Amino acid sequence: MKSDEIAAIVLKAREAQKTWAVYSPGERSMCLKKAGLYISSRLDEIVRIIHEDTGKLPLDALSAEVLPAIMALGYYRKRFKRFLASRPIPGGSLLMVNKKSRMVYEPYGVIGIISPWNYPFSIPFSEVIMALLAGNAVLLKTASVTSNVGNAIKAVFEAADLPRGLFNYIEMPGPEAGPAFIGKDGTGVDKLFFTGSTATGRELMALAAPRLLPLVLELGGADAAIIREDADLDRCAAGMVWAAFSNAGQACAGVQRILVHKKAYDAFLEKFCTLVKGLRRGIDLGKMVTLKQKQTLSRQIENCLKQGAVIAAKSEGAFYQDDESLDAPALVLTGIKAGMPVMDEELFGPVAAVIPVEDDEEALRIANGSSYGLTGSVWSKNRGRARALAERINAGAIMINDHLMSHGLAETPWGGFGDSGLGRTHGELGFKEMVKAKVIVDDVLPGVKRNLFWQPYSEKVYDGIRALADLVSGKALSSLPKVMGIFFRYWER
Repeated sequence: MKSDEIAAIVLKAREAQKTWAVYSPGERSMCLKKAGLYISSRLDEIVRIIHEDTGKLPLDALSAEVLPAIMALGYYRKRFKRFLASRPIPGGSLLMVNKKSRMVYEPYGVIGIISPWNYPFSIPFSEVIMALLAGNAVLLKTASVTSNVGNAIKAVFEAADLPRGLFNYIEMPGPEAGPAFIGKDGTGVDKLFFTGSTATGRELMALAAPRLLPLVLELGGADAAIIREDADLDRCAAGMVWAAFSNAGQACAGVQRILVHKKAYDAFLEKFCTLVKGLRRGIDLGKMVTLKQKQTLSRQIENCLKQGAVIAAKSEGAFYQDDESLDAPALVLTGIKAGMPVMDEELFGPVAAVIPVEDDEEALRIANGSSYGLTGSVWSKNRGRARALAERINAGAIMINDHLMSHGLAETPWGGFGDSGLGRTHGELGFKEMVKAKVIVDDVLPGVKRNLFWQPYSEKVYDGIRALADLVSGKALSSLPKVMGIFFRYWER
């Protein structure tokens, strides 16, 4: 599809959205129930498509893509009416007791979604569901290398019997999609959701600035896991294998820096390395999605090794080679120093660094030393201390005695700080990103002709308002007579 075709698609989507906006919540929910039934009836086929498009292991495709999508659909269908419900706002002052305020929510219109290749089904699916339930039309562009998954998503929503033109699946080169979706002079979408690299996120912000187009950006990560001295090291080792090497490490929220208390370091490293050496290619460890990403990762690893890092463990398979293979072994790096790519950059692949730390404070310093702030974790038997430590990690989602899985919890907001992006997806906060918030303020005092502070002005009015300020700030009731002196202005003609 060419860029100049997008404007016409957006116009048609706007018309379809007007029809969709008058559907009752129940009617919207029933349409999307059909999407869920379609997934259930073709679950194994969708898993196969994800596996073939990405090299992701079938179990990863099922547990980290299709199952979370099904769970998310059920969650949002159950909760979205409450998320969209108008609600009263409690008054803030007795002086304004005559003002009653309510929050109301309305759809943006047309939501644009540009999704990545690493989780090509689950990431866009939740966003599409939220956008549609909120009353929007959708333009979805998936990564070109996972276009078969994109077409599978298209088939899911075609089964939902949506108004024609409401959901639009777009196939076009990635560099063209951002400018085309953003558009000019109102020809683009009304809000854009992007998941991908930090560099591309910055480019989209610059493109969106002239329109003041709102964006939600879910970008990179270089997550840290803090393993305290009192942690269950067997669980830690098993959890770190999954968090670092699930989806061949191609997860923005996968663990990259494992910060282990020095007293637990040797025991943890031995357990962790033993598990990593036992990973089986094609059974426990999938493929990289693109050769370009494998080559980028290879250069980053080589830079770490040149600066003194050591490979403490490697799963089966040859080390990174200049070939066409998408296989890549899982690596454990030690001897880590500041300035290495594994400390400062996002390594998007099966690599994890294990770093000894003196105490919680050093672990926090290293964890928070990254420009990224997507997720993190704390591993400890002392949940109270773990929670206190988690609150001090500069990241959008922190897990205790687990890692990476919170993206699968539809009820929890998803998003990060700093170079990891802005805005949220998932949960109520993420759903509210799909709507515009509006406040309606009503005056309920009967017969009012004017407010106290309306013209005509006079010294008496100034003194009365000044007395009101004294009264609100807690000064003596001596201000009350002057307040009463202007009170009847409400009913003056």
